[in-house]
Amino acid sequence: MNWGKATVVILVVFVLFIGSMSVYMFRAPADDYDHQYYEDGLNYDRDYNREEQVTKDHAQPLIEISSDSIKFIFPQIINGQVKFMRPSSDARDGVYPIENKDGTPVRLSTAHLEKGKWQFAFDWKSGNKAYLYHQEVY
Repeated sequence: MNWGKATVVILVVFVLFIGSMSVYMFRAPADDYDHQYYEDGLNYDRDYNREEQVTKDHAQPLIEISSDSIKFIFPQIINGQVKFMRPSSDARDGVYPIENKDGTPVRLSTAHLEKGKWQFAFDWKSGNKAYLYHQEVY
């Protein structure tokens, strides 16, 4: 085989490789990135300050899980919401209001929840302070 034929074969193989990679890339699913990354970046300081407020005031909720319910115990009177997030499936996510006007623990039923890993995102206010707390639970 002479140099001319070898060069043509190498060029054809290279073109086929680039073509197949192009087809593969166009068939791949779209990347799941945050379309609101700019807004989230602007709100980062606000969320960071709310998370730090939980640490300063020792306001972390105590989470007790039983077979039929989840109990959240807060050290102060609160009004807010908790977001249940399932890492394996976004379809299972849900937001639930939480409030303890008289300081009693907040109970939520676990009948609709599957067993496994969950992430809780607590967002509440107590007095004039806002709090944000994340907890991972199995």
